[in-house]
Amino acid sequence: MIVYADTSFLFSLFVPDANSSAAAAVMKRVRPPLLATDFAEFEFINALHWRIFRKELRASEEQAVLLSLSKDVHDGLIRIVPISAATFAHARRIARTQTRLLGTRSLDVLHVASALALRASSFCTFDKNQARLAGALGLRVP
Repeated sequence: MIVYADTSFLFSLFVPDANSSAAAAVMKRVRPPLLATDFAEFEFINALHWRIFRKELRASEEQAVLLSLSKDVHDGLIRIVPISAATFAHARRIARTQTRLLGTRSLDVLHVASALALRASSFCTFDKNQARLAGALGLRVP
């Protein structure tokens, strides 16, 4: 089973929040590697800096989180893959058919298109809009 993780899921894995225990529980059932895109990695890093800006995270904590993510990537628990041009084309097709029905945002569509392009069967997210879109397109949302 191929499992894709969006940024909200990754963030809850590495930064304690209301969804962290749910993310940990899912990870106990997932066979590595958990797939994420280079875009999700960028969003993850930006979210860390946004938390620092809001004084919700210290810079020293950020470094520990980034080291933990790097270790999991190095150990093969998480695999970061680039978004291909074909994925953007698929995202455009999804947007044409689904956004008018579900009101999805472009970045939500891109995450779901990425999961589909990577042949994922499951989509891990805590974002309700992404979960709805992923489910509508046949992805299992644990």
